[in-house]
Parts: sequence; C-alpha cells; structure tokens
Amino acid sequence: MRLLIVDDAPEVVESVQLDFMLMWPGAEVLSAGDGQTGMEMLSRETFDLVLLDIGLPDEDGFTVLERIRETSNIPVVMLTARDATEEKIRGLQMGADDYITKPFNHRELIERVRAVLRRVELTRSSGPTVRYEDFEMDFQKQEVRVGGKPVHLTPTEYNVLHHLVQHQGLVQGHETLLKQVWGPEYRDEVEYLRVYVRRIREKLGDDPDRPRYIATVRGYGYRFGPSRPAVPA
Repeated sequence: MRLLIVDDAPEVVESVQLDFMLMWPGAEVLSAGDGQTGMEMLSRETFDLVLLDIGLPDEDGFTVLERIRETSNIPVVMLTARDATEEKIRGLQMGADDYITKPFNHRELIERVRAVLRRVELTRSSGPTVRYEDFEMDFQKQEVRVGGKPVHLTPTEYNVLHHLVQHQGLVQGHETLLKQVWGPEYRDEVEYLRVYVRRIREKLGDDPDRPRYIATVRGYGYRFGPSRPAVPA
C-alpha cells in the first residue's frame, strides 16, 4: 500500500509514518508539505490513498480536494484540527471518503484507512449489467451510465449505489447501508449516508422530491427503483 500525506506539520507526518511502519508492514508513506507539491506528486506517481490536511500553507485542503476530484477518484481521508460538523459535511460533499479530527487515535487512523481501502476493493466485484429506464450499471466494468452518458463516481459513491442496485426494489435501512459500505464502526454515521446519497442523486440527475432512481423511505433508509426488480441484461 502506497500512501501520500499532505500536511505541513512535520510532527504529524513523522507520527503517521511511524504508525504505518509499526502497524502496517510493507506500507510506504510519502509526504508533501503543501497542496501544490501534493498535486505534483499525484500527477507523476501512483498512490492508493491520500491523507489530506485542511490547514495547508498555500491553499486549504478543500481546494486541493476539489483539484484532485477534477482528475482522480483516488480515496481521500481529510485531516483537521477542527471538529466543526459543517466542515465535515463540506468535505464529504466535495468527495472526501472519510474525515478524522486531530489529535487522533493512531490505531483509529489505521483502521479508517483500512476501511476506505476495503470499500475500494468492493468496487472490483464482477457481475451482470443492470438496466432500469435510462440507468445502466455494469458491475464488471464498474461503469454507470444515465441516458448513455457516463457518470463518474468516487469509490464510496459507487459502493453505496452498488449496494442499492444489488437490492433493487428492497428498502435498505440506514444502519444496513452504513455497515455494508463503511463497516460496523460507522453504523451511527447517518449524516455520512445522507451526504453520499445527495451526491449520487446530483450526479444521476435525480430529483429528491420526485426521484426516478433512489427513493427515500423517511426515517428508515433508501430504495433503488420501484418495488419490483430491475431487469438484468
């Protein structure tokens, strides 16, 4: 596993590198002290995940995240010394895969990175193509199209939609979705799920008030499609 940490605090970088050396044998942790250097490293090297600090000296982490998402779906975990709910939601809305507040428990950081990478692995499952109206999801190619046009999803967005489509016509509860996509330790993070469903709907062009694809079952969860199976290709 190859990880890039973008953080201007040497003590944080050294601590993260030591944590991975001790708890994740074989992991390689490289670092960048500002957003521009981080972007340059991402453009010329291959990484499995980015740890991205919000408070950078040249530009804030949200701007760097936005730049990353213009060209890549690489998993991104945001790091911040602030614990404002608004910032957490903003990061998730912009495409972050997870969020952890400094000072953090280092074992928790390792486990959250493992959880994000597990979600990436889930996207590699093969299976049939499912079509519903002008929606098409090819599990083998990991492609989603609406009206014949590709829909670009992050790994976590893909996994949420993948689970809903696999259980098309059936209501999936908040806790079930959180446990299946994020893991059991996330079962209470309902706001995560709301943010991701909102992002998926925007990308699908789905009106939450009159949904064509993802219906909300208020107070319980979500359902893909009507109460009948979509037709496998």
